Amino acid sequence: MALPLLVLQAGYSGPQVGLLVAVSALAQMTARLFMGAWMRLLPDKSFVVAAGALLCVSCLLPALSTAIASFVVAHLAQGVARAFFWTGSQTHVIRGDVPVVRGLARINLASAAGLLLGPVVAGWVGERSLAAALLLGALLAAGAVLPAMLLDRLPPFVVPEQRVPGRIWQRAGVDAGCWAGVAGGAWRGLLGSFVPVALQGARQSSTTIGILVSMANVAQLVASGAVGRLRPEAMVPAFAIGSLACGLGTAAVGFLAGEPVLCAVALAVSGLGAGTLQTVGPAVATEAVDPQERGEVIAATGTFRAAALLVAPLGAAAVALVAPVSVALVLGGLVAGAPVLFTRRLRRHVHS
Repeated sequence: MALPLLVLQAGYSGPQVGLLVAVSALAQMTARLFMGAWMRLLPDKSFVVAAGALLCVSCLLPALSTAIASFVVAHLAQGVARAFFWTGSQTHVIRGDVPVVRGLARINLASAAGLLLGPVVAGWVGERSLAAALLLGALLAAGAVLPAMLLDRLPPFVVPEQRVPGRIWQRAGVDAGCWAGVAGGAWRGLLGSFVPVALQGARQSSTTIGILVSMANVAQLVASGAVGRLRPEAMVPAFAIGSLACGLGTAAVGFLAGEPVLCAVALAVSGLGAGTLQTVGPAVATEAVDPQERGEVIAATGTFRAAALLVAPLGAAAVALVAPVSVALVLGGLVAGAPVLFTRRLRRHVHS
């Protein structure tokens, strides 16, 4: 949160902030495209260590210099750090002794807690100095390197002897997980862009907008934690319900923006759906492949999420040029609910 605010404070324009954010998203998506191959060369823990170091750099550089080069490098490092952290940490977790969905739920719950606390701390410190907020971020990122180095050193993945031909994201189960990533990315992208726009257009106050968006984030956190308790036979129904909740809740926000209570319900429903898909999606995808392909699958689902995170706000912006924001959110809801179309194929695969 502090980084774009510092860009504005340094005298750069809003469109330049948007361009820098796009640079970060593209860096993340590009890194994810290559991670399946890289994890056959390096242990997954090495990516978590590198993520902490890169995130430290992305916070430290702009705190020391507000030159445009510092901001570009910071956003590039931030994007690659996100790709390394999510893919490396989720891959490490699913190779442990706990069930896949429980391990993913734990890490998603921890990250969601950080997502809630981070902006609050950054805002409090940033009121005094945005540079100080970024220095604090650099310190926390550097502090994460040590525990990452203490993770078990699991061997790099190898190519299975009998690998199924074709693209891995097209396989039954993996395709469902990838589309769950699309839904989660679209939801997150719209929550940070056109949901506040719709609420502001309905003349809601800044405080109300903040509370409503936070409720969506809290709902996602709750769902991410609760899904870890599901039994294997409940995974497919949870996938279907999560898809419908994410899609319908997102689509309803634009029409309910003038009614804070009803809008809060819609956002909470969408958050519960997004949190469910965030955990169940990668879980069903990794269960559908050979254990040596799980790193590649995590990278694939993350790539789809990163792409949706970038494209959804841009697509909504294009729609909003010719139609009301509520229409843009309905189309976003259709994308967020699209994984439900894979339920029947996923059920057949699970029972085969």
